[in-house]
Amino acid sequence: MRIITFTLVLGVGLLALKAQEQSDPSNNKFRQMHNEFATPNAYRTASGAPGQLYWQQEANYKISIELDDENQRISGSEEIEYINNSPDPLNYLWVQLDQNVRQKESLSKLITPFQLDERMNSYMLSRFMSEFDGGFHLEHVGDGEGNTVPYTVNYTMMRIDLPSTLEPGKSVDLEIKWWYNINDRMKDGGGRSGMEYFGSDDNYIYTIAQFFPRMAVYSEVEGWQNNQFLGRTEFALPFGDYEVEITVPSDHVVGATGVLVNAEDVLSKEGMNRYQKAHKSFGKPVVIVSEEEAIVAEKRRTDQKKTWKFHAENVRDFAFASSRKFIWDGMAVDFGGRTVLATSLYPKEGNPLWEKYSTRVVAHTLNVYSRLTFDYPYPVAYSVHTRQIGMEYPMICFNGGRPLADGTYSERTKWGMIGVIIHEVGHNFFPMIVNSDERQWTWMDEGLNTFLQGVAEREWDHNHPSPKGNPANIVSYMKGDQSNIAPIMTNGELTMQFNNNAYAKPATGLNILRESIMGRELFDFAFKQYAQRWMFKHPTPEDFFRTLEDASAIDLDWFWRGWFYTTDYVDLSLDQVTAYTMASGNPEDQKIMEKKGAESIPEEIAVQRNRASMKSMVESDPDMRDFYDDYDPYQPEKYDKEAYNRYLNSLSPAEKAWISRENIYYQLDFSNLGGMVMPLILQFDFADGTSEIKRIPAEIWSRNNLKTSKVFVFDQEVVAVTLDPFQETADCDTGNNHWPPETVENRFELYKSSYRRSGGSNPMQKQ
Repeated sequence: MRIITFTLVLGVGLLALKAQEQSDPSNNKFRQMHNEFATPNAYRTASGAPGQLYWQQEANYKISIELDDENQRISGSEEIEYINNSPDPLNYLWVQLDQNVRQKESLSKLITPFQLDERMNSYMLSRFMSEFDGGFHLEHVGDGEGNTVPYTVNYTMMRIDLPSTLEPGKSVDLEIKWWYNINDRMKDGGGRSGMEYFGSDDNYIYTIAQFFPRMAVYSEVEGWQNNQFLGRTEFALPFGDYEVEITVPSDHVVGATGVLVNAEDVLSKEGMNRYQKAHKSFGKPVVIVSEEEAIVAEKRRTDQKKTWKFHAENVRDFAFASSRKFIWDGMAVDFGGRTVLATSLYPKEGNPLWEKYSTRVVAHTLNVYSRLTFDYPYPVAYSVHTRQIGMEYPMICFNGGRPLADGTYSERTKWGMIGVIIHEVGHNFFPMIVNSDERQWTWMDEGLNTFLQGVAEREWDHNHPSPKGNPANIVSYMKGDQSNIAPIMTNGELTMQFNNNAYAKPATGLNILRESIMGRELFDFAFKQYAQRWMFKHPTPEDFFRTLEDASAIDLDWFWRGWFYTTDYVDLSLDQVTAYTMASGNPEDQKIMEKKGAESIPEEIAVQRNRASMKSMVESDPDMRDFYDDYDPYQPEKYDKEAYNRYLNSLSPAEKAWISRENIYYQLDFSNLGGMVMPLILQFDFADGTSEIKRIPAEIWSRNNLKTSKVFVFDQEVVAVTLDPFQETADCDTGNNHWPPETVENRFELYKSSYRRSGGSNPMQKQ
């Protein structure tokens, strides 16, 4: 270890550190984000809260639909009451026709690049070759009195031209009648909703969403949000109340957004008893429709129909699921005396995983998210089994995770199912209640929700193998090819790596904020403020950024700029560690140190070889020696001792204590190589086997974004220093985080083409 002695200089201070190079203030990473943020106004305040003139539109629906189980078709009619709460007169309205993404000549298909290869994946080729027509067929668009109104369809958007201007504070009634063919989620390009066919029993599971023309959002930020739906970025919708009637075969079980208001009409007497019991069962799900009953229903066919009626208040959307294959269970979740039904619908193919986990995971999610945001305000939360990707809607979500036919499953399937249920149920909070614009800012719902998913996963099981938001997992993305990486603050349709951009990186950033920058207490309070300020409203990114700063008293502009507005990555380097001891001023100590220093300098190699091979001139002729050949420069002089006594008499008691204390001062020098500044989290390992963690805020970089130094004082020897010891800042190169430098151990193997590793991903099946 390199030990350097320094002298206490009176009138200057303990350490005279070298002045650091100042970075250009106009490019300083800690400058305020006045240019990037919109100017606060009466609609959205500088604190991040809604302003005194904040407004939003309202759309209320009465919908009647019928599910044709023979022809796999949805047909329906709807009445819309659209209320203009804006200060603007409107002479047309925009309506979303999202099913038009499945038209034969949809805009999405037209603009999607496609290339042929010598070997083609059948799934990709089927998407290209598909002749399926799943778009809306509009039969009537009119006003509330049955009169036809003019409209124009532009791919997935429809403009309705009003016969008279809709003035502020007024409302208009619309009527729309339509039908469309239901897509097969296993064939027609996947999708967020649709059907799955089970050939073994000739049945379908329908998970239906975006099934009705829906009003677009009109706001003071974007005007009409009428960007086309291309299949990736999701939806922006106004709040309202829904009355929905769903007519299905009488042996189907239906789950949907809202409260089932005619349970007595659609459930058997026994089913009704179980349904009521489930609302009172805390901690253990009650089976409402058993697996045995579902198997019996699978074999039936009936021409009879039933209509399930649902009522939902203050929701932004509506979805439902229907099948005769459904097993149904549910349990109660208590929110201070108000009961929420956590419930699941799944076929026998989902067991044993679904009966064991699904409803309990729903309840767990509601509890964790509510603690960190607001009490879940809706009366029910459904988890519905599907084969493919998960998708979310108010009070209901569609989730994957299917065991093999023999009932066994891999650990990956288990964790994947638990994760997707947490994620999709969690979307009830973001964006179903905190209603951000998914079409423009995907990360505001996916990123925030993925962050909370990680919190819930860690609280579900301490041994979770890969909870969301782990900083170590984002490293490969952030240090990757910059030409394929976009800032988080980029529209999702323009990103190359959508999942990392919208899900993983925002979630990781929030996890770093909570655990490493703000701390849980400040972060959790500020995050809850954001959620509660904007529940049932339309926030923007700036509302989120400003609220977290406003509620924590932490200036985070450096973090928002680096993590969200750039593609800078974290690579902090521990360049050097220098150990100092304070000189006592005693000439005897000083001479000893000087002698050690001189002796530590290796003798020149030429002199070493001369000593071994010859006598020097002085050795050959002793008369060449003089006074200095016997002089010891490391013996203190009388004058030195007198100066030392004067020095001691000049010191204050505090200064004398500093000198007498046997501390070691360690100067650590750092570089910022990746551009993204972060706190310095340091682990010091001592000679006695103990260790200590020191946390230095990111503001250590504020005066120079590229280089910084910090001094630490200990009363014992440091034998090792590690920067970011818990890998909590997403540092992309940990090879420069150690002093002394560490040797990275790895292995290589002799590879032969005939050699294949054995082992499977489903030990349960082998056992």
